[in-house]
Amino acid sequence: MTPDEFVESVREDNDTALSRLSSSKSLYAATGGELESEEVLHAAADAEHAAAETFADWAADEGTDTPAGETFADAADQEREHYETVLGELGEHEPSDDVSAMQAYLRDLDTTVERVGGMVGRVLATEKSKEQYTGFFTGQADPMTASTFRDLKDDLEGQLHDARDLLAEVCEDEADWETAKDAADAAIQAAYDEYTEQLESMGVNPKPVC
Repeated sequence: MTPDEFVESVREDNDTALSRLSSSKSLYAATGGELESEEVLHAAADAEHAAAETFADWAADEGTDTPAGETFADAADQEREHYETVLGELGEHEPSDDVSAMQAYLRDLDTTVERVGGMVGRVLATEKSKEQYTGFFTGQADPMTASTFRDLKDDLEGQLHDARDLLAEVCEDEADWETAKDAADAAIQAAYDEYTEQLESMGVNPKPVC
């Protein structure tokens, strides 16, 4: 398997989950139904902060003198920048002690192969949420903030490129590719399961109405 085939396989196998995570209901779930600009920004800040912490922990564990450690450290730095960017829109923010189900899953991954797979899953799921942040602030007639989130989404392409390169380096056989794939799928599924549970707890049907 090639890295490009890997990413395409993850996208295809998780098409339904990724599609629903890209719906407008995702922000409703993330904010507990409080679709106000400040609440949306708080949710975004928590997500960026948690991602930075996860990648930083991975980098420290792998060692920054390794390809994986360097990749994770770069991702951590970028997510810290994202957090600071969101703070620039929000002002003060105290990061939540609670992390998303996806971040909790990622933090339990032990091997480099699993972590790289999990990174791919996280990027694909997070791209969808960035689209919703952009759409929300466009709808709020706030093009500057919408543009900010559009830029953050663009940065994720770089993370995905780095993850692809790392996959080619750490996956030595078919078993490694399968391990990475399982981690990517599970990261997306964790995000989707949480999305579903949050909406159902508020009496909202998580499935699209046709």
